[in-house]
Amino acid sequence: MGDHRDGTPHKSGAVVTSDGAEQEQFPNPGLPPHRPRVTDVDPKAAKRAEHQVLILFLLSMVGSVLFFVAYFGIRVDGPLYDAVNTEPTSQLRLQNTLLGLGIALGMFGIGIGVVHWARTLMPDHEIVEMRHDIRSEEDRAEAQSILNTIYDESGVKRRPLLRNTLIGAAVLMPLPFVGLLKDLGPTDLKVLRHTMWDEGVRLVRDPSGTPIKASDVTLGSVFHVVPESLSSLSHEDGYLNEKAKAVVLLMRLDPDTVNVSEERKNWNVDGIFAYSKVCTHVGCPIALYEQHTHHLLCPCHQSTFDLVNECEVIFGPASRPLPQLPISVDSDGYLVARSDFHEPVGPTYSQRDFAVKEMQGEGN
Repeated sequence: MGDHRDGTPHKSGAVVTSDGAEQEQFPNPGLPPHRPRVTDVDPKAAKRAEHQVLILFLLSMVGSVLFFVAYFGIRVDGPLYDAVNTEPTSQLRLQNTLLGLGIALGMFGIGIGVVHWARTLMPDHEIVEMRHDIRSEEDRAEAQSILNTIYDESGVKRRPLLRNTLIGAAVLMPLPFVGLLKDLGPTDLKVLRHTMWDEGVRLVRDPSGTPIKASDVTLGSVFHVVPESLSSLSHEDGYLNEKAKAVVLLMRLDPDTVNVSEERKNWNVDGIFAYSKVCTHVGCPIALYEQHTHHLLCPCHQSTFDLVNECEVIFGPASRPLPQLPISVDSDGYLVARSDFHEPVGPTYSQRDFAVKEMQGEGN
């Protein structure tokens, strides 16, 4: 502690010795002594680090190419699947695995490569320079000189192979994300305005394709159903796309517990309701049903829909209820659709209101 018996304040961090002299309590330790890296003193280590960076950049390029091979080369339709009449789930799984692996390698390779280059091959000394305004021609020339020095010290001139692979990796890396924009949704809204549901189309179990009678649906049961007419499509005819739009969840609730609006009084059959399985947030499949609360949950972003109140959103990022499919029974007691959905299925988009008006106009 400093000696302040005379009441005179002293500088912060200073103490008074017995002879009355001031001494810094915490001397400035300065910068630690510079320790050269192995690559600074060993040319073989520097060459080895250069090869490592080169491999990482090449790995990034391979990952980007792998993405496009998986995206365009692996087909999930074609005569093979029509012949065996099975879902191409194995191909989809393989494609998704390779897409994720390609993006991961592309980002990992270029990111780790740049960091490894900077830590092992670029200059390691520290420079402190006061910031000042660049106004005069001399200052501009000095700034240009600094940039040239940075360019020289980065090794870009001396290592053209690293430079070229870095440029190649940087060019290829964003392309997978550009390709993914294609799958964010159709640009033509007509694609989402209509599905294969129509008046009289039977509801059938997926994937067996067996029709469902009203008596088969008990309280608390849930069926994953598709239109019977879907079986007439081949994969080349867009089977997967049509199924993705038309998938429906079928459930039975106690009619006394459900709030039904006047215009939807005849859309259910003794408490049997059918709602689109496609979440209105980003299009994930609704997969969870809480029987006690009558809630449908989306596993992707936890949007929650209340079956008792026409699947209105009670939690999560979804902004509108699930579209309801009007249903009835035919003369044989099988459940059939009364019509198509009265609004577009899938994620909410900016022109939805316009599309709904057009669909209502077509219905009239």
